[in-house]
Amino acid sequence: MAAPRKDNVKELILDTAEKLLTASALADISLAEIARTAGISKGTLYYHYKNKDEILLDLTDRYLSRQWQDLIDWTGDATKDTSINRLVKYVLERDVSTAGLRLHFFYDAMLGNEQIRQRLLDWYTRFSSLIAEKVGERTDVIPSGYLTWLLLLLSDGLFIHKTIGNTGIDTAAFIQETSEYVRRLMASGSASPLL
Repeated sequence: MAAPRKDNVKELILDTAEKLLTASALADISLAEIARTAGISKGTLYYHYKNKDEILLDLTDRYLSRQWQDLIDWTGDATKDTSINRLVKYVLERDVSTAGLRLHFFYDAMLGNEQIRQRLLDWYTRFSSLIAEKVGERTDVIPSGYLTWLLLLLSDGLFIHKTIGNTGIDTAAFIQETSEYVRRLMASGSASPLL
């Protein structure tokens, strides 16, 4: 039997770490536990990753790369309604539904992990540019930069409230109402409030 390819071992390590992060904080997971759970030796793990920060950086990139590609694929699908209100709904729903792992990135960044903080900021810059481009393709009623950051801030707030179990807000209903508000706003042709 052939030895696993280098890329396959890295993916196995990342898959294992991601699985462990569903139940524990990164600080509570050792490299030895990751290796054991992945079914590889500690030496093999250390060959690919010297510390947990390196694993977290790769997880950050893998996670956000998937979201990036999903957004490009969704907005480019001519068979779907990707109008501005649907784009708003997609961005909010997608960010809220995949929040679990992202919370670990925020947590580490807030605790002073400068590499993760910078990586998140880099991804925010990329996402804000991409979303602004997609918004601009769909409307000029609302400034694309403003709506983009409004969406990013809303999604972060919604995923935090969903994660902490805030029963005072129904995130699904809030997202639906936001999408409907944007639809009505577009139908009016003006960014003035609809009352």
